[in-house]
Amino acid sequence: MKKHIFFDLDHTLWDFDRNAEETLLELYEKYELQERGVKSAAQFIEIYTENNHRLWAEYHLGKVTKDYLRENRFKSTFLSLGMNPENIPYEFEDEYVNISPTKTKLFEGAVDVLNYLQEKYTLHIISNGFKTTTTTKLQVCDLNKYFKNVFISEDIGHNKPSPHIFKQALEVAGAFKEEAIMIGDSLEADIYGALNFGMDAIFFNPTQKLVPEDVPLTITHLKELQEIF
Repeated sequence: MKKHIFFDLDHTLWDFDRNAEETLLELYEKYELQERGVKSAAQFIEIYTENNHRLWAEYHLGKVTKDYLRENRFKSTFLSLGMNPENIPYEFEDEYVNISPTKTKLFEGAVDVLNYLQEKYTLHIISNGFKTTTTTKLQVCDLNKYFKNVFISEDIGHNKPSPHIFKQALEVAGAFKEEAIMIGDSLEADIYGALNFGMDAIFFNPTQKLVPEDVPLTITHLKELQEIF
């Protein structure tokens, strides 16, 4: 019987891509990127999103550091778009990190589902996001009230999919594996991380990617959790 539900935050509850897009549009105008050789905001956001997702996947697996990710996601984007290295606004990253976490777009149904689940289960967050930004997102979106514990990889010293982060989360929560389930958008970090640890998992797949056969349960909308639980 399930008693504890562990959520990922970015791309699962907090709509990372929509919040990032809003921030990037603001910064595109502020830094006059068109005059620096970036032809359109849409192209800039597309290339940045590809680079950011790739670097985050590498960060989950411990292949790159936090500093490397932050130093290179915009730099590589600007260079990919043909910007002269001398024109790269290196303060862009700092501004993005300060502004983006203050955006409040959640996935549709997130608040309704959390209100529903909170009545029946103990809820927690396990995030590979950076501590400062994760804390800000939870605060500005008024999400802290739903979660008994927030486990952040920077604090624990291990990223999902490492079994160490799941082990510590269960120990602090006072939960057994069979009482817990992980919900997240990353097959590698959330789903296989939990399954390989011996915990059940639900893959949140709003973009309807191809789902591997060994993934036991998939949802495309958060409201489906009310049918499962």
